[in-house]
Amino acid sequence: MATINGVEDLKVWVRARELAALVFKLSKLKAFSSDWELRSQINAAAGSVMDNIAEGFGRRGNREFISFLSIASGSLAEVRSQILRANDRAYISSVSLEETLELINLISKMISGLIRYLKQTDQRGQKFNTQN
Repeated sequence: MATINGVEDLKVWVRARELAALVFKLSKLKAFSSDWELRSQINAAAGSVMDNIAEGFGRRGNREFISFLSIASGSLAEVRSQILRANDRAYISSVSLEETLELINLISKMISGLIRYLKQTDQRGQKFNTQN
């Protein structure tokens, strides 16, 4: 397994960052940008996905990481709902919708897989490592 030195080494966080950037780009489109409430809400939710992954990782314990991954998963579901609403309002194209949903589905699977791994591993987290 690869060495993880920081949250930037987690592929799930990298993908969540890509999602936040994609959502921001889409929310700048003319029609979308005029709906300030939805634009603000979806950008906050997309940022919350990557932020909760980072915060959970930063806690250095598996239980807390799992808890924050669960919160990230909830924020991801919120982004899914909001991007569908943006499409319903014709703010984004069906191509943009599919691209975004594909990334959301990938991140969802990655979060689920990471949670499963953390629950099964004998390692409890960096803060429990007596060599630190």
